[in-house]
Amino acid sequence: MNEQDLRKMVEQLVDQMIGKETTISSGIETTKTTIPTSQNESSYNASHIDRSGCIDDITAVDLKKQFLVKNAKDKEAYLQMKSKTPARLGIGKAGARYRTATMLRVRADHAAAQDAVFSDVSEAFIKKNDFVFVQTLCQDKDQYLTRPDMGRRFDQKEIEVIKKTCGQNPKVLLIVGDGLSSSAIEANVEDMIPAIKQGLQMYGITVGPILFIKYARVGAMDDIGQITGAEVICMLVGERPGLVTAESMSAYIAYKPRHGLAEAERTVISNIHRGGTTAVEAGAHTAELIKKMLDKKASGINLK
Repeated sequence: MNEQDLRKMVEQLVDQMIGKETTISSGIETTKTTIPTSQNESSYNASHIDRSGCIDDITAVDLKKQFLVKNAKDKEAYLQMKSKTPARLGIGKAGARYRTATMLRVRADHAAAQDAVFSDVSEAFIKKNDFVFVQTLCQDKDQYLTRPDMGRRFDQKEIEVIKKTCGQNPKVLLIVGDGLSSSAIEANVEDMIPAIKQGLQMYGITVGPILFIKYARVGAMDDIGQITGAEVICMLVGERPGLVTAESMSAYIAYKPRHGLAEAERTVISNIHRGGTTAVEAGAHTAELIKKMLDKKASGINLK
């Protein structure tokens, strides 16, 4: 057997291992691709292929209900455990590797997290909700990510807008900051703000126009507190996204926020998203906390 014959034999063996059958007829090679049965995954078979070139939205699958372990000893107990956590349990394996469905979902969730950080809240969304737009000292997303200190301050032009919008010594200010997830803002704010307003109205408290802060860090509320002398400020801000969700938002609430405010003096409601604390529930709780802060004149660890 010469070197050329040996090479052809190796190529045929490799092709068969990866699902290709190579035949040689009249000196012409033809290749047909197949998928070995052992590599098939029920979640992604030929019936799911859209001939236009698209497949089903993999992110629509509920990870708490997806179960990919073959021949599980106690599938029901496994599913019960999965229902209590967003962790990727019961994902199965293909040899020493993740299964195709699992790897695709990880990559899709990672892409969604990146999009949430690097995209901006749309201008249409800001106008639709009648937010008053202001921007921190950051000039672009790169500067926002590398200079957190600039995401906590405003230039003189923006300070004038803040003063005109909020006035002096308001009782309660409600502000929205994009933070590290534009997706979280667009997914939750429209449900949470009406819940906060409705809750505050029950206590006879009204809020004025709402600021939207582009390139906002949590500390921006301290600068606004210093500028306006607000008694309580509630800031809704996008959280750093992860593989569980890219739509998680937090509400940071503080009594008389100012420069130098200790982080322990803020009260936080976190994990506001459809898989955690819902926006409406968080809004009702936020209104209660604001009323309590006004009564106790304290927030954070000082709120008892």
